[in-house]
Amino acid sequence: MAERSYTISSWLFARCLGVALLIAFASLGVQAAGLFGARGVVPIEMFIESAKRAGHGFWDHPSALWWFCSDAMISIVWVTGAVAATALTLGLVPRLALAVCWFAYMSFVSLGWPFMSFQWDTLLLEVSFTAFFFVPWRFWDRPEAHRDPHPVARWALWWLLFRLVFRSAYVKLASGDATWADLSALTYHYWTQPLPNPVAWYATLLPEWFQTLSCLAMFVIEIGAPMLIWIPRASARRTSGVSIAMLMALIALTGNYGFFNLLTIVLCIPLLDDAALRRMLPGRFVQDAGRDQDSKWNTWPGVAPALIIALTGAIFFAGTFGDRPPGWLGPVYRFSTFSNYGLFAVMTTERPEIELEGTLDGQTWTPYEFAYKPGPLHRAPPVVAPHQPRLDWQMWFAALGDARRNPWLGNLMRRLLEGEPAVTRLLGSNPFENAPPKQIRAIIYRYEPTTWDERSATGRWWKRRDRALYAPILGVPIEPASTAE
Repeated sequence: MAERSYTISSWLFARCLGVALLIAFASLGVQAAGLFGARGVVPIEMFIESAKRAGHGFWDHPSALWWFCSDAMISIVWVTGAVAATALTLGLVPRLALAVCWFAYMSFVSLGWPFMSFQWDTLLLEVSFTAFFFVPWRFWDRPEAHRDPHPVARWALWWLLFRLVFRSAYVKLASGDATWADLSALTYHYWTQPLPNPVAWYATLLPEWFQTLSCLAMFVIEIGAPMLIWIPRASARRTSGVSIAMLMALIALTGNYGFFNLLTIVLCIPLLDDAALRRMLPGRFVQDAGRDQDSKWNTWPGVAPALIIALTGAIFFAGTFGDRPPGWLGPVYRFSTFSNYGLFAVMTTERPEIELEGTLDGQTWTPYEFAYKPGPLHRAPPVVAPHQPRLDWQMWFAALGDARRNPWLGNLMRRLLEGEPAVTRLLGSNPFENAPPKQIRAIIYRYEPTTWDERSATGRWWKRRDRALYAPILGVPIEPASTAE
């Protein structure tokens, strides 16, 4: 087989993408009722009613939940997506499976603000949509009968990976943020990121010179590796894919970013040609891969991915080097599928944390404990990826702003006042299992990681200061307890 064939990598890519999709649907599914159900934090039904009053229709928010949004329907949609992802993983009707996954996931992204507004949600949709033209039309995609995909379909995935990684560096440099400019950003990143893990705490102890060198290496990879994609040599693309995958693995090692790192690593697979994979994956699979395929391809299958490249090129260049995207791109954004990327354009240098407290008597306030975000000072940061606890993530964003910009937090507090089980299950513990609190309040602190000596002396991973009220107290008036004469 020719060195530049990509039969093995394209077959492997589809299987790995199925795994990433299955993880995404399973992670979403265990939270969907508490976030979007009729008694959830932000009921999808409430969003749809508001959209209809504004004159919006299905094509403004394309979703399988637009007409039917009961809790049962919410479960049906995410379970359908999980079944389709499983089918893709097994190689069954891959194009149909991808189409179902795309629409099922978009059904939540279109209506699930703010809990479905993360960049990797859009990335998952764009990868699924682009890969539709990369996988074959067949009932069972067996390795020995798998066809080498059309080159333009492969270029579309390469172009997506290029945009994702290159803009990750570009937005940091273009923002003018001082910590990226002087390469000191990583001295803050490990402990100010949304959901640190235990390795992140140790990473904060690394010497400043190492943090600076790590930041420089990150920029070298995020700028240089995408450029290697377009060098017409297999070794250059292999280097690109391995470099990006290693960077994603290091990021995953020091933080909880849901399925983002896994999905990006999956995107690197199409860069690896068959000659490389035959050395990396010895065995019968690589020997039989592509054995029965017809290697000829014609022009027409490349038209759709070429249009995707042109469309995303317009979005990329307008968003990167222009003032604003052209108006004709407006309808495209309704499908939440194509976007520009770039995380942490401005590095956060402090860590505000919100704590919710409830009371039965107005005197004793007991905190709710979130399962994953920093809270108890003695609790180690958890490892939760590839699951993404969306409420914990959104609490990080809320702490960076104010209560008026996060109306969903008021909804969360009201659900806790009602003792709503679907919502309390999103938390780590419920101190009011027997009866809901009479009042609830949001307190904000400034968190910092402890030093090695402080942790050795106290056992604490965190320290906090500057306690303040974040939002107005909600609940019913509490009569003061009467005293005996």
